[in-house]
Amino acid sequence: MSQYRESSTASLSSLISGAVLGAAGLAWWLFSEAERRQQTRKQRAMLYAPRIQDGSEALETSSPAIKNESSEQLEQRVEQLNAAIADVRKQLEDLGGRN
Repeated sequence: MSQYRESSTASLSSLISGAVLGAAGLAWWLFSEAERRQQTRKQRAMLYAPRIQDGSEALETSSPAIKNESSEQLEQRVEQLNAAIADVRKQLEDLGGRN
């Protein structure tokens, strides 16, 4: 009779430990899926974010006291920034296309 109780206790403890391990695995999988979806949402939100203006409207409203040299430097800097933004946007679109 005691052998029966020992085997049922062992079976019960195996069942409980299996259920605990299964629940832990399921929780880990659900957490990783939620994190992956959140990352995807962030990337898509960045893709559809409003476009940043190139700064040309600031040049049109500026006073004539600005020298040509400084305005040319400003235009070059704006072009560099726009190129960097375009590169990042292209990388994000490529990432979005892979997923």
